[in-house]
Amino acid sequence: MESVATMSNSFLFTSESVTEGHPDKVCDNISDAFLDEYLRIDPNARVAVESLVTTNYAMVAGEVTAKEEITKERQEILIRDTIREIGYNDRSLEFDADTCEVNLKLHSQSADISQGVTAADGHEQGAGDQGLMFGYATNETPEMMPMPILLAHKMTKMLARVRRDGTLPWVRPDGKSQVSVRYDDNGRPTGIEAVVISTQHAPNISQQSIRDNIIEAVIKPVLGDELWRDDIKIHVNPTGKFEIGGPHGDAGLTGRKIIVDTYGGFGRHGGGAFSGKDPSKVDRSACYMCRYMAKNITAAGIADRCEVQLAYAIGVAEPVSLYVNTFGTGRIPDSEIMNIVNQEFDAKPASIISHLDLKRPIYKKTASYGHFGRNDEPDFTWEKTDAADRLRQAAGL
Repeated sequence: MESVATMSNSFLFTSESVTEGHPDKVCDNISDAFLDEYLRIDPNARVAVESLVTTNYAMVAGEVTAKEEITKERQEILIRDTIREIGYNDRSLEFDADTCEVNLKLHSQSADISQGVTAADGHEQGAGDQGLMFGYATNETPEMMPMPILLAHKMTKMLARVRRDGTLPWVRPDGKSQVSVRYDDNGRPTGIEAVVISTQHAPNISQQSIRDNIIEAVIKPVLGDELWRDDIKIHVNPTGKFEIGGPHGDAGLTGRKIIVDTYGGFGRHGGGAFSGKDPSKVDRSACYMCRYMAKNITAAGIADRCEVQLAYAIGVAEPVSLYVNTFGTGRIPDSEIMNIVNQEFDAKPASIISHLDLKRPIYKKTASYGHFGRNDEPDFTWEKTDAADRLRQAAGL
């Protein structure tokens, strides 16, 4: 047994991602497609839309209040177009954009909620619900995301890419990835320990061919020469067969992949899902703001990693609490960082929406491959580090 003096504090951490063809992600895409469509009509629309899919069936339900309604015919087209874009356009998959049954159950937002959320004379816009929200950032990757979730997303995006461009034409829309990263005693990533890829596939292709092709066309290109090692443990379709997938293999619901959507478990999550919710819902907008705060603190060099929490009461504009934790990596005390955050950022719902410019139809793009670390998406304003310089100055660094 290792002595206490020589015991290593290194550890493995694992995160997963799923493709846009995963049943839950099909639902997130449909819900955010509805949100975007209503925001095009009315930037002040209130939307809370949930979706369900199963064998050749899709249902959308929830609350919508907007200055103009979308006809049921247009709503059905929206659902079918989203399903088709994902890649479900083959009847043999038992979930097909053209033939699936569609059910719609939408009604207006509760007046009781609206009166507390809507700005009026003598009343600021309040939070759309109570709740706690977290944001996280780390300088271990250029995207300021934990390496396990970042690589897991890159794996699933590559899996979708080789399906779409015909590199691996037998790949079907449903798929998952999982990446295990080794961290050293100082909490820095040192290498990849294991990779798991599960992909839905066409019949009549051998498991050995699937494994060889996935390693060469997905795993190696993502890891590159810097991260690839021959001794990485690799599991491809470990059940041995994955022909039945998508909503036919497993029912899907909006909001069931909140850890995939955020930090892969490395940063905490308050519990509220994102997709299908307009930015008056702090479940979404305040999480984006927490990420913006944490990322700018980290980009400023104030800390190597940072977590920010906000909490709200329904109908109340001011957050009920703010918490900052740098896990011992801060250049100044966390209490001082919290004071700077209080001075430099306005976390009222209306201010978040204005500062991050959230009343735009940008949300369908967030529904797959994570809401954070997407530096290639200029519409993801919460990923900007435009506050880093002033935070650095405020911290005296």
